[in-house]
Amino acid sequence: MSEKSNRLTGGQVISRILKGYGIETAFVLAGAAHSHTLYAFQDDGMTVISGRHETGTVGAADGYARITGKPGIAMISGKQGMPNAMGGIQTARMACSPVVVFASVYADPSRESLGDEGEDPLEMAKPYAKWCRVVPTVDRLAEFVHAALRAAMSGRPGVAVIGVPLSIQSAIVDGDAALGVRPLSTNGSEASADSIEAAVEMLSNAKRPLVLVGSGAGLSNAGSALRSLAETYRLPVLGHALGRGLVPEDHVLGFSWPLAQVAAKEADAVLVVGMRLSQRIGYGLAPRFNPKAKIAQIDLVANEFGRNRVIDVPMLGDAALTVSKLSEALSKAGSSAFGDPTWVNDAMSARLKRIDELGRNETGLIHPTRIGRDLMDVMPDNAIFVGDGADALNWMFGVTRVSGDRCYLDHYPLGSMGIGTALSIGAAAAERELSRQENRDAREVVLVTGDGSFGFYASEWNAATLAGLKVVCVIANDGAWGTEKNGQLASTGRNVNCELGQANYELIGQAFGCFGECVENPKDIKPALQRAFAASRTTIINILTDPDAGLERKKDPRLQMITFEDLPSSHRAHYSPEVA
Repeated sequence: MSEKSNRLTGGQVISRILKGYGIETAFVLAGAAHSHTLYAFQDDGMTVISGRHETGTVGAADGYARITGKPGIAMISGKQGMPNAMGGIQTARMACSPVVVFASVYADPSRESLGDEGEDPLEMAKPYAKWCRVVPTVDRLAEFVHAALRAAMSGRPGVAVIGVPLSIQSAIVDGDAALGVRPLSTNGSEASADSIEAAVEMLSNAKRPLVLVGSGAGLSNAGSALRSLAETYRLPVLGHALGRGLVPEDHVLGFSWPLAQVAAKEADAVLVVGMRLSQRIGYGLAPRFNPKAKIAQIDLVANEFGRNRVIDVPMLGDAALTVSKLSEALSKAGSSAFGDPTWVNDAMSARLKRIDELGRNETGLIHPTRIGRDLMDVMPDNAIFVGDGADALNWMFGVTRVSGDRCYLDHYPLGSMGIGTALSIGAAAAERELSRQENRDAREVVLVTGDGSFGFYASEWNAATLAGLKVVCVIANDGAWGTEKNGQLASTGRNVNCELGQANYELIGQAFGCFGECVENPKDIKPALQRAFAASRTTIINILTDPDAGLERKKDPRLQMITFEDLPSSHRAHYSPEVA
């Protein structure tokens, strides 16, 4: 390389490093804050998705990261943009999603002693980021970019924020070996032989063993190992968050945690793989779980053990490696199938029967379960499903099934409404990139959201149109903040400040260049979905649903796949209510 060709701008340094790691898509809000980096992206063939809100931009990078397993790249203005970005940063952090936020900042000499900014331009992000630094000089830019990427990916993944002064992006530096790819994470370690032996003994002595898998299992690509474990030993597996679909939800061996959680109280031994025993999991406590059940837990981080209850067999290590070693140890011990897993279906029978009764009418008001059933009939098996909202997501938990690795995303555990829009756009961008790299068709991306959650980041559909991305967006529109409204009605009989009205949300999609249609009759749902899957671009389907369906959910525990009611009591007494 000649001396002339070896001279790079800071923006080119960033672009070349990202390309070296196989990252070909970045999510960027506007242009001036990152001009020279964007010029480099364009010259290097990087795809830029132009966001409309900073949380939408970071959220799209989050969706990209969850689907690809690579760091998602978001670029924002560090001054005005950081406050807006915090919702996306928090969502990615709590979901353990590897995201790197490039924030343009002003160089130190530009700050005034009595100016509007504090001393630290990234101060707001530091409590929530794994790694947060400002690049000091252009000659150290490559070092800091590598460090940010590694911080996001190593150990338990999370968010890294790198402040890049505007002057550094345009400065000239000598290109050298510092651009080369470096390991972003160390090789995972398996749990100790003693803990694996203890887990073998626990499972072998169980009559009703159960496996729970969460995002940690998905992040470690443990699907193959889990499927082998489940099939060989007839172990029922309940998936949650990014763990859904690692064992296909066939209701033989694979189930979703939200739907099948009622079976947990009947298990006498539970293997937890990459899942935090948080509020959504009942903290691992009674009555969601049998208080006498033995629990083994696999996690990368030791402080997850004993967070809310005693863990009988803590297993510190990578999920995929440890599950594989556990399977080997079971084989060496001469273990055979652990019985008939149909007890999980028996435990769900009352719940499944009640859900099956809903949404069967061909005329009249649309029950949200009808949306999920019709969607399951027409959605490809390998499609990526994104869930958002509260009541809308609850109903989808009751009727949807996931059947593949990295096929499910939602806003859990933060629960920030509306982020599903950004996640779905990021997932669609990820699939386009992966399908090109792997020479295959891109998987379809489907978002089911509520009317309240749709309103938060609706302008991000402009980003989808500008980028030529396709998402099938379905709005379950009950004309209200449904779970809030029905919570008020169930507890006091009153409803204040929860009505939203029946807005024509499909017109918002049309305004941004998407297809859009409104559905009011049950029999029209499936044809609308079929048109959306056949379309060449994003479709927004606004489905008007029964406004009283959510109140029914509040009153019937069999319909509560998401249980908010146990949160205050669990914090006070580590106790959860019965679920049915």
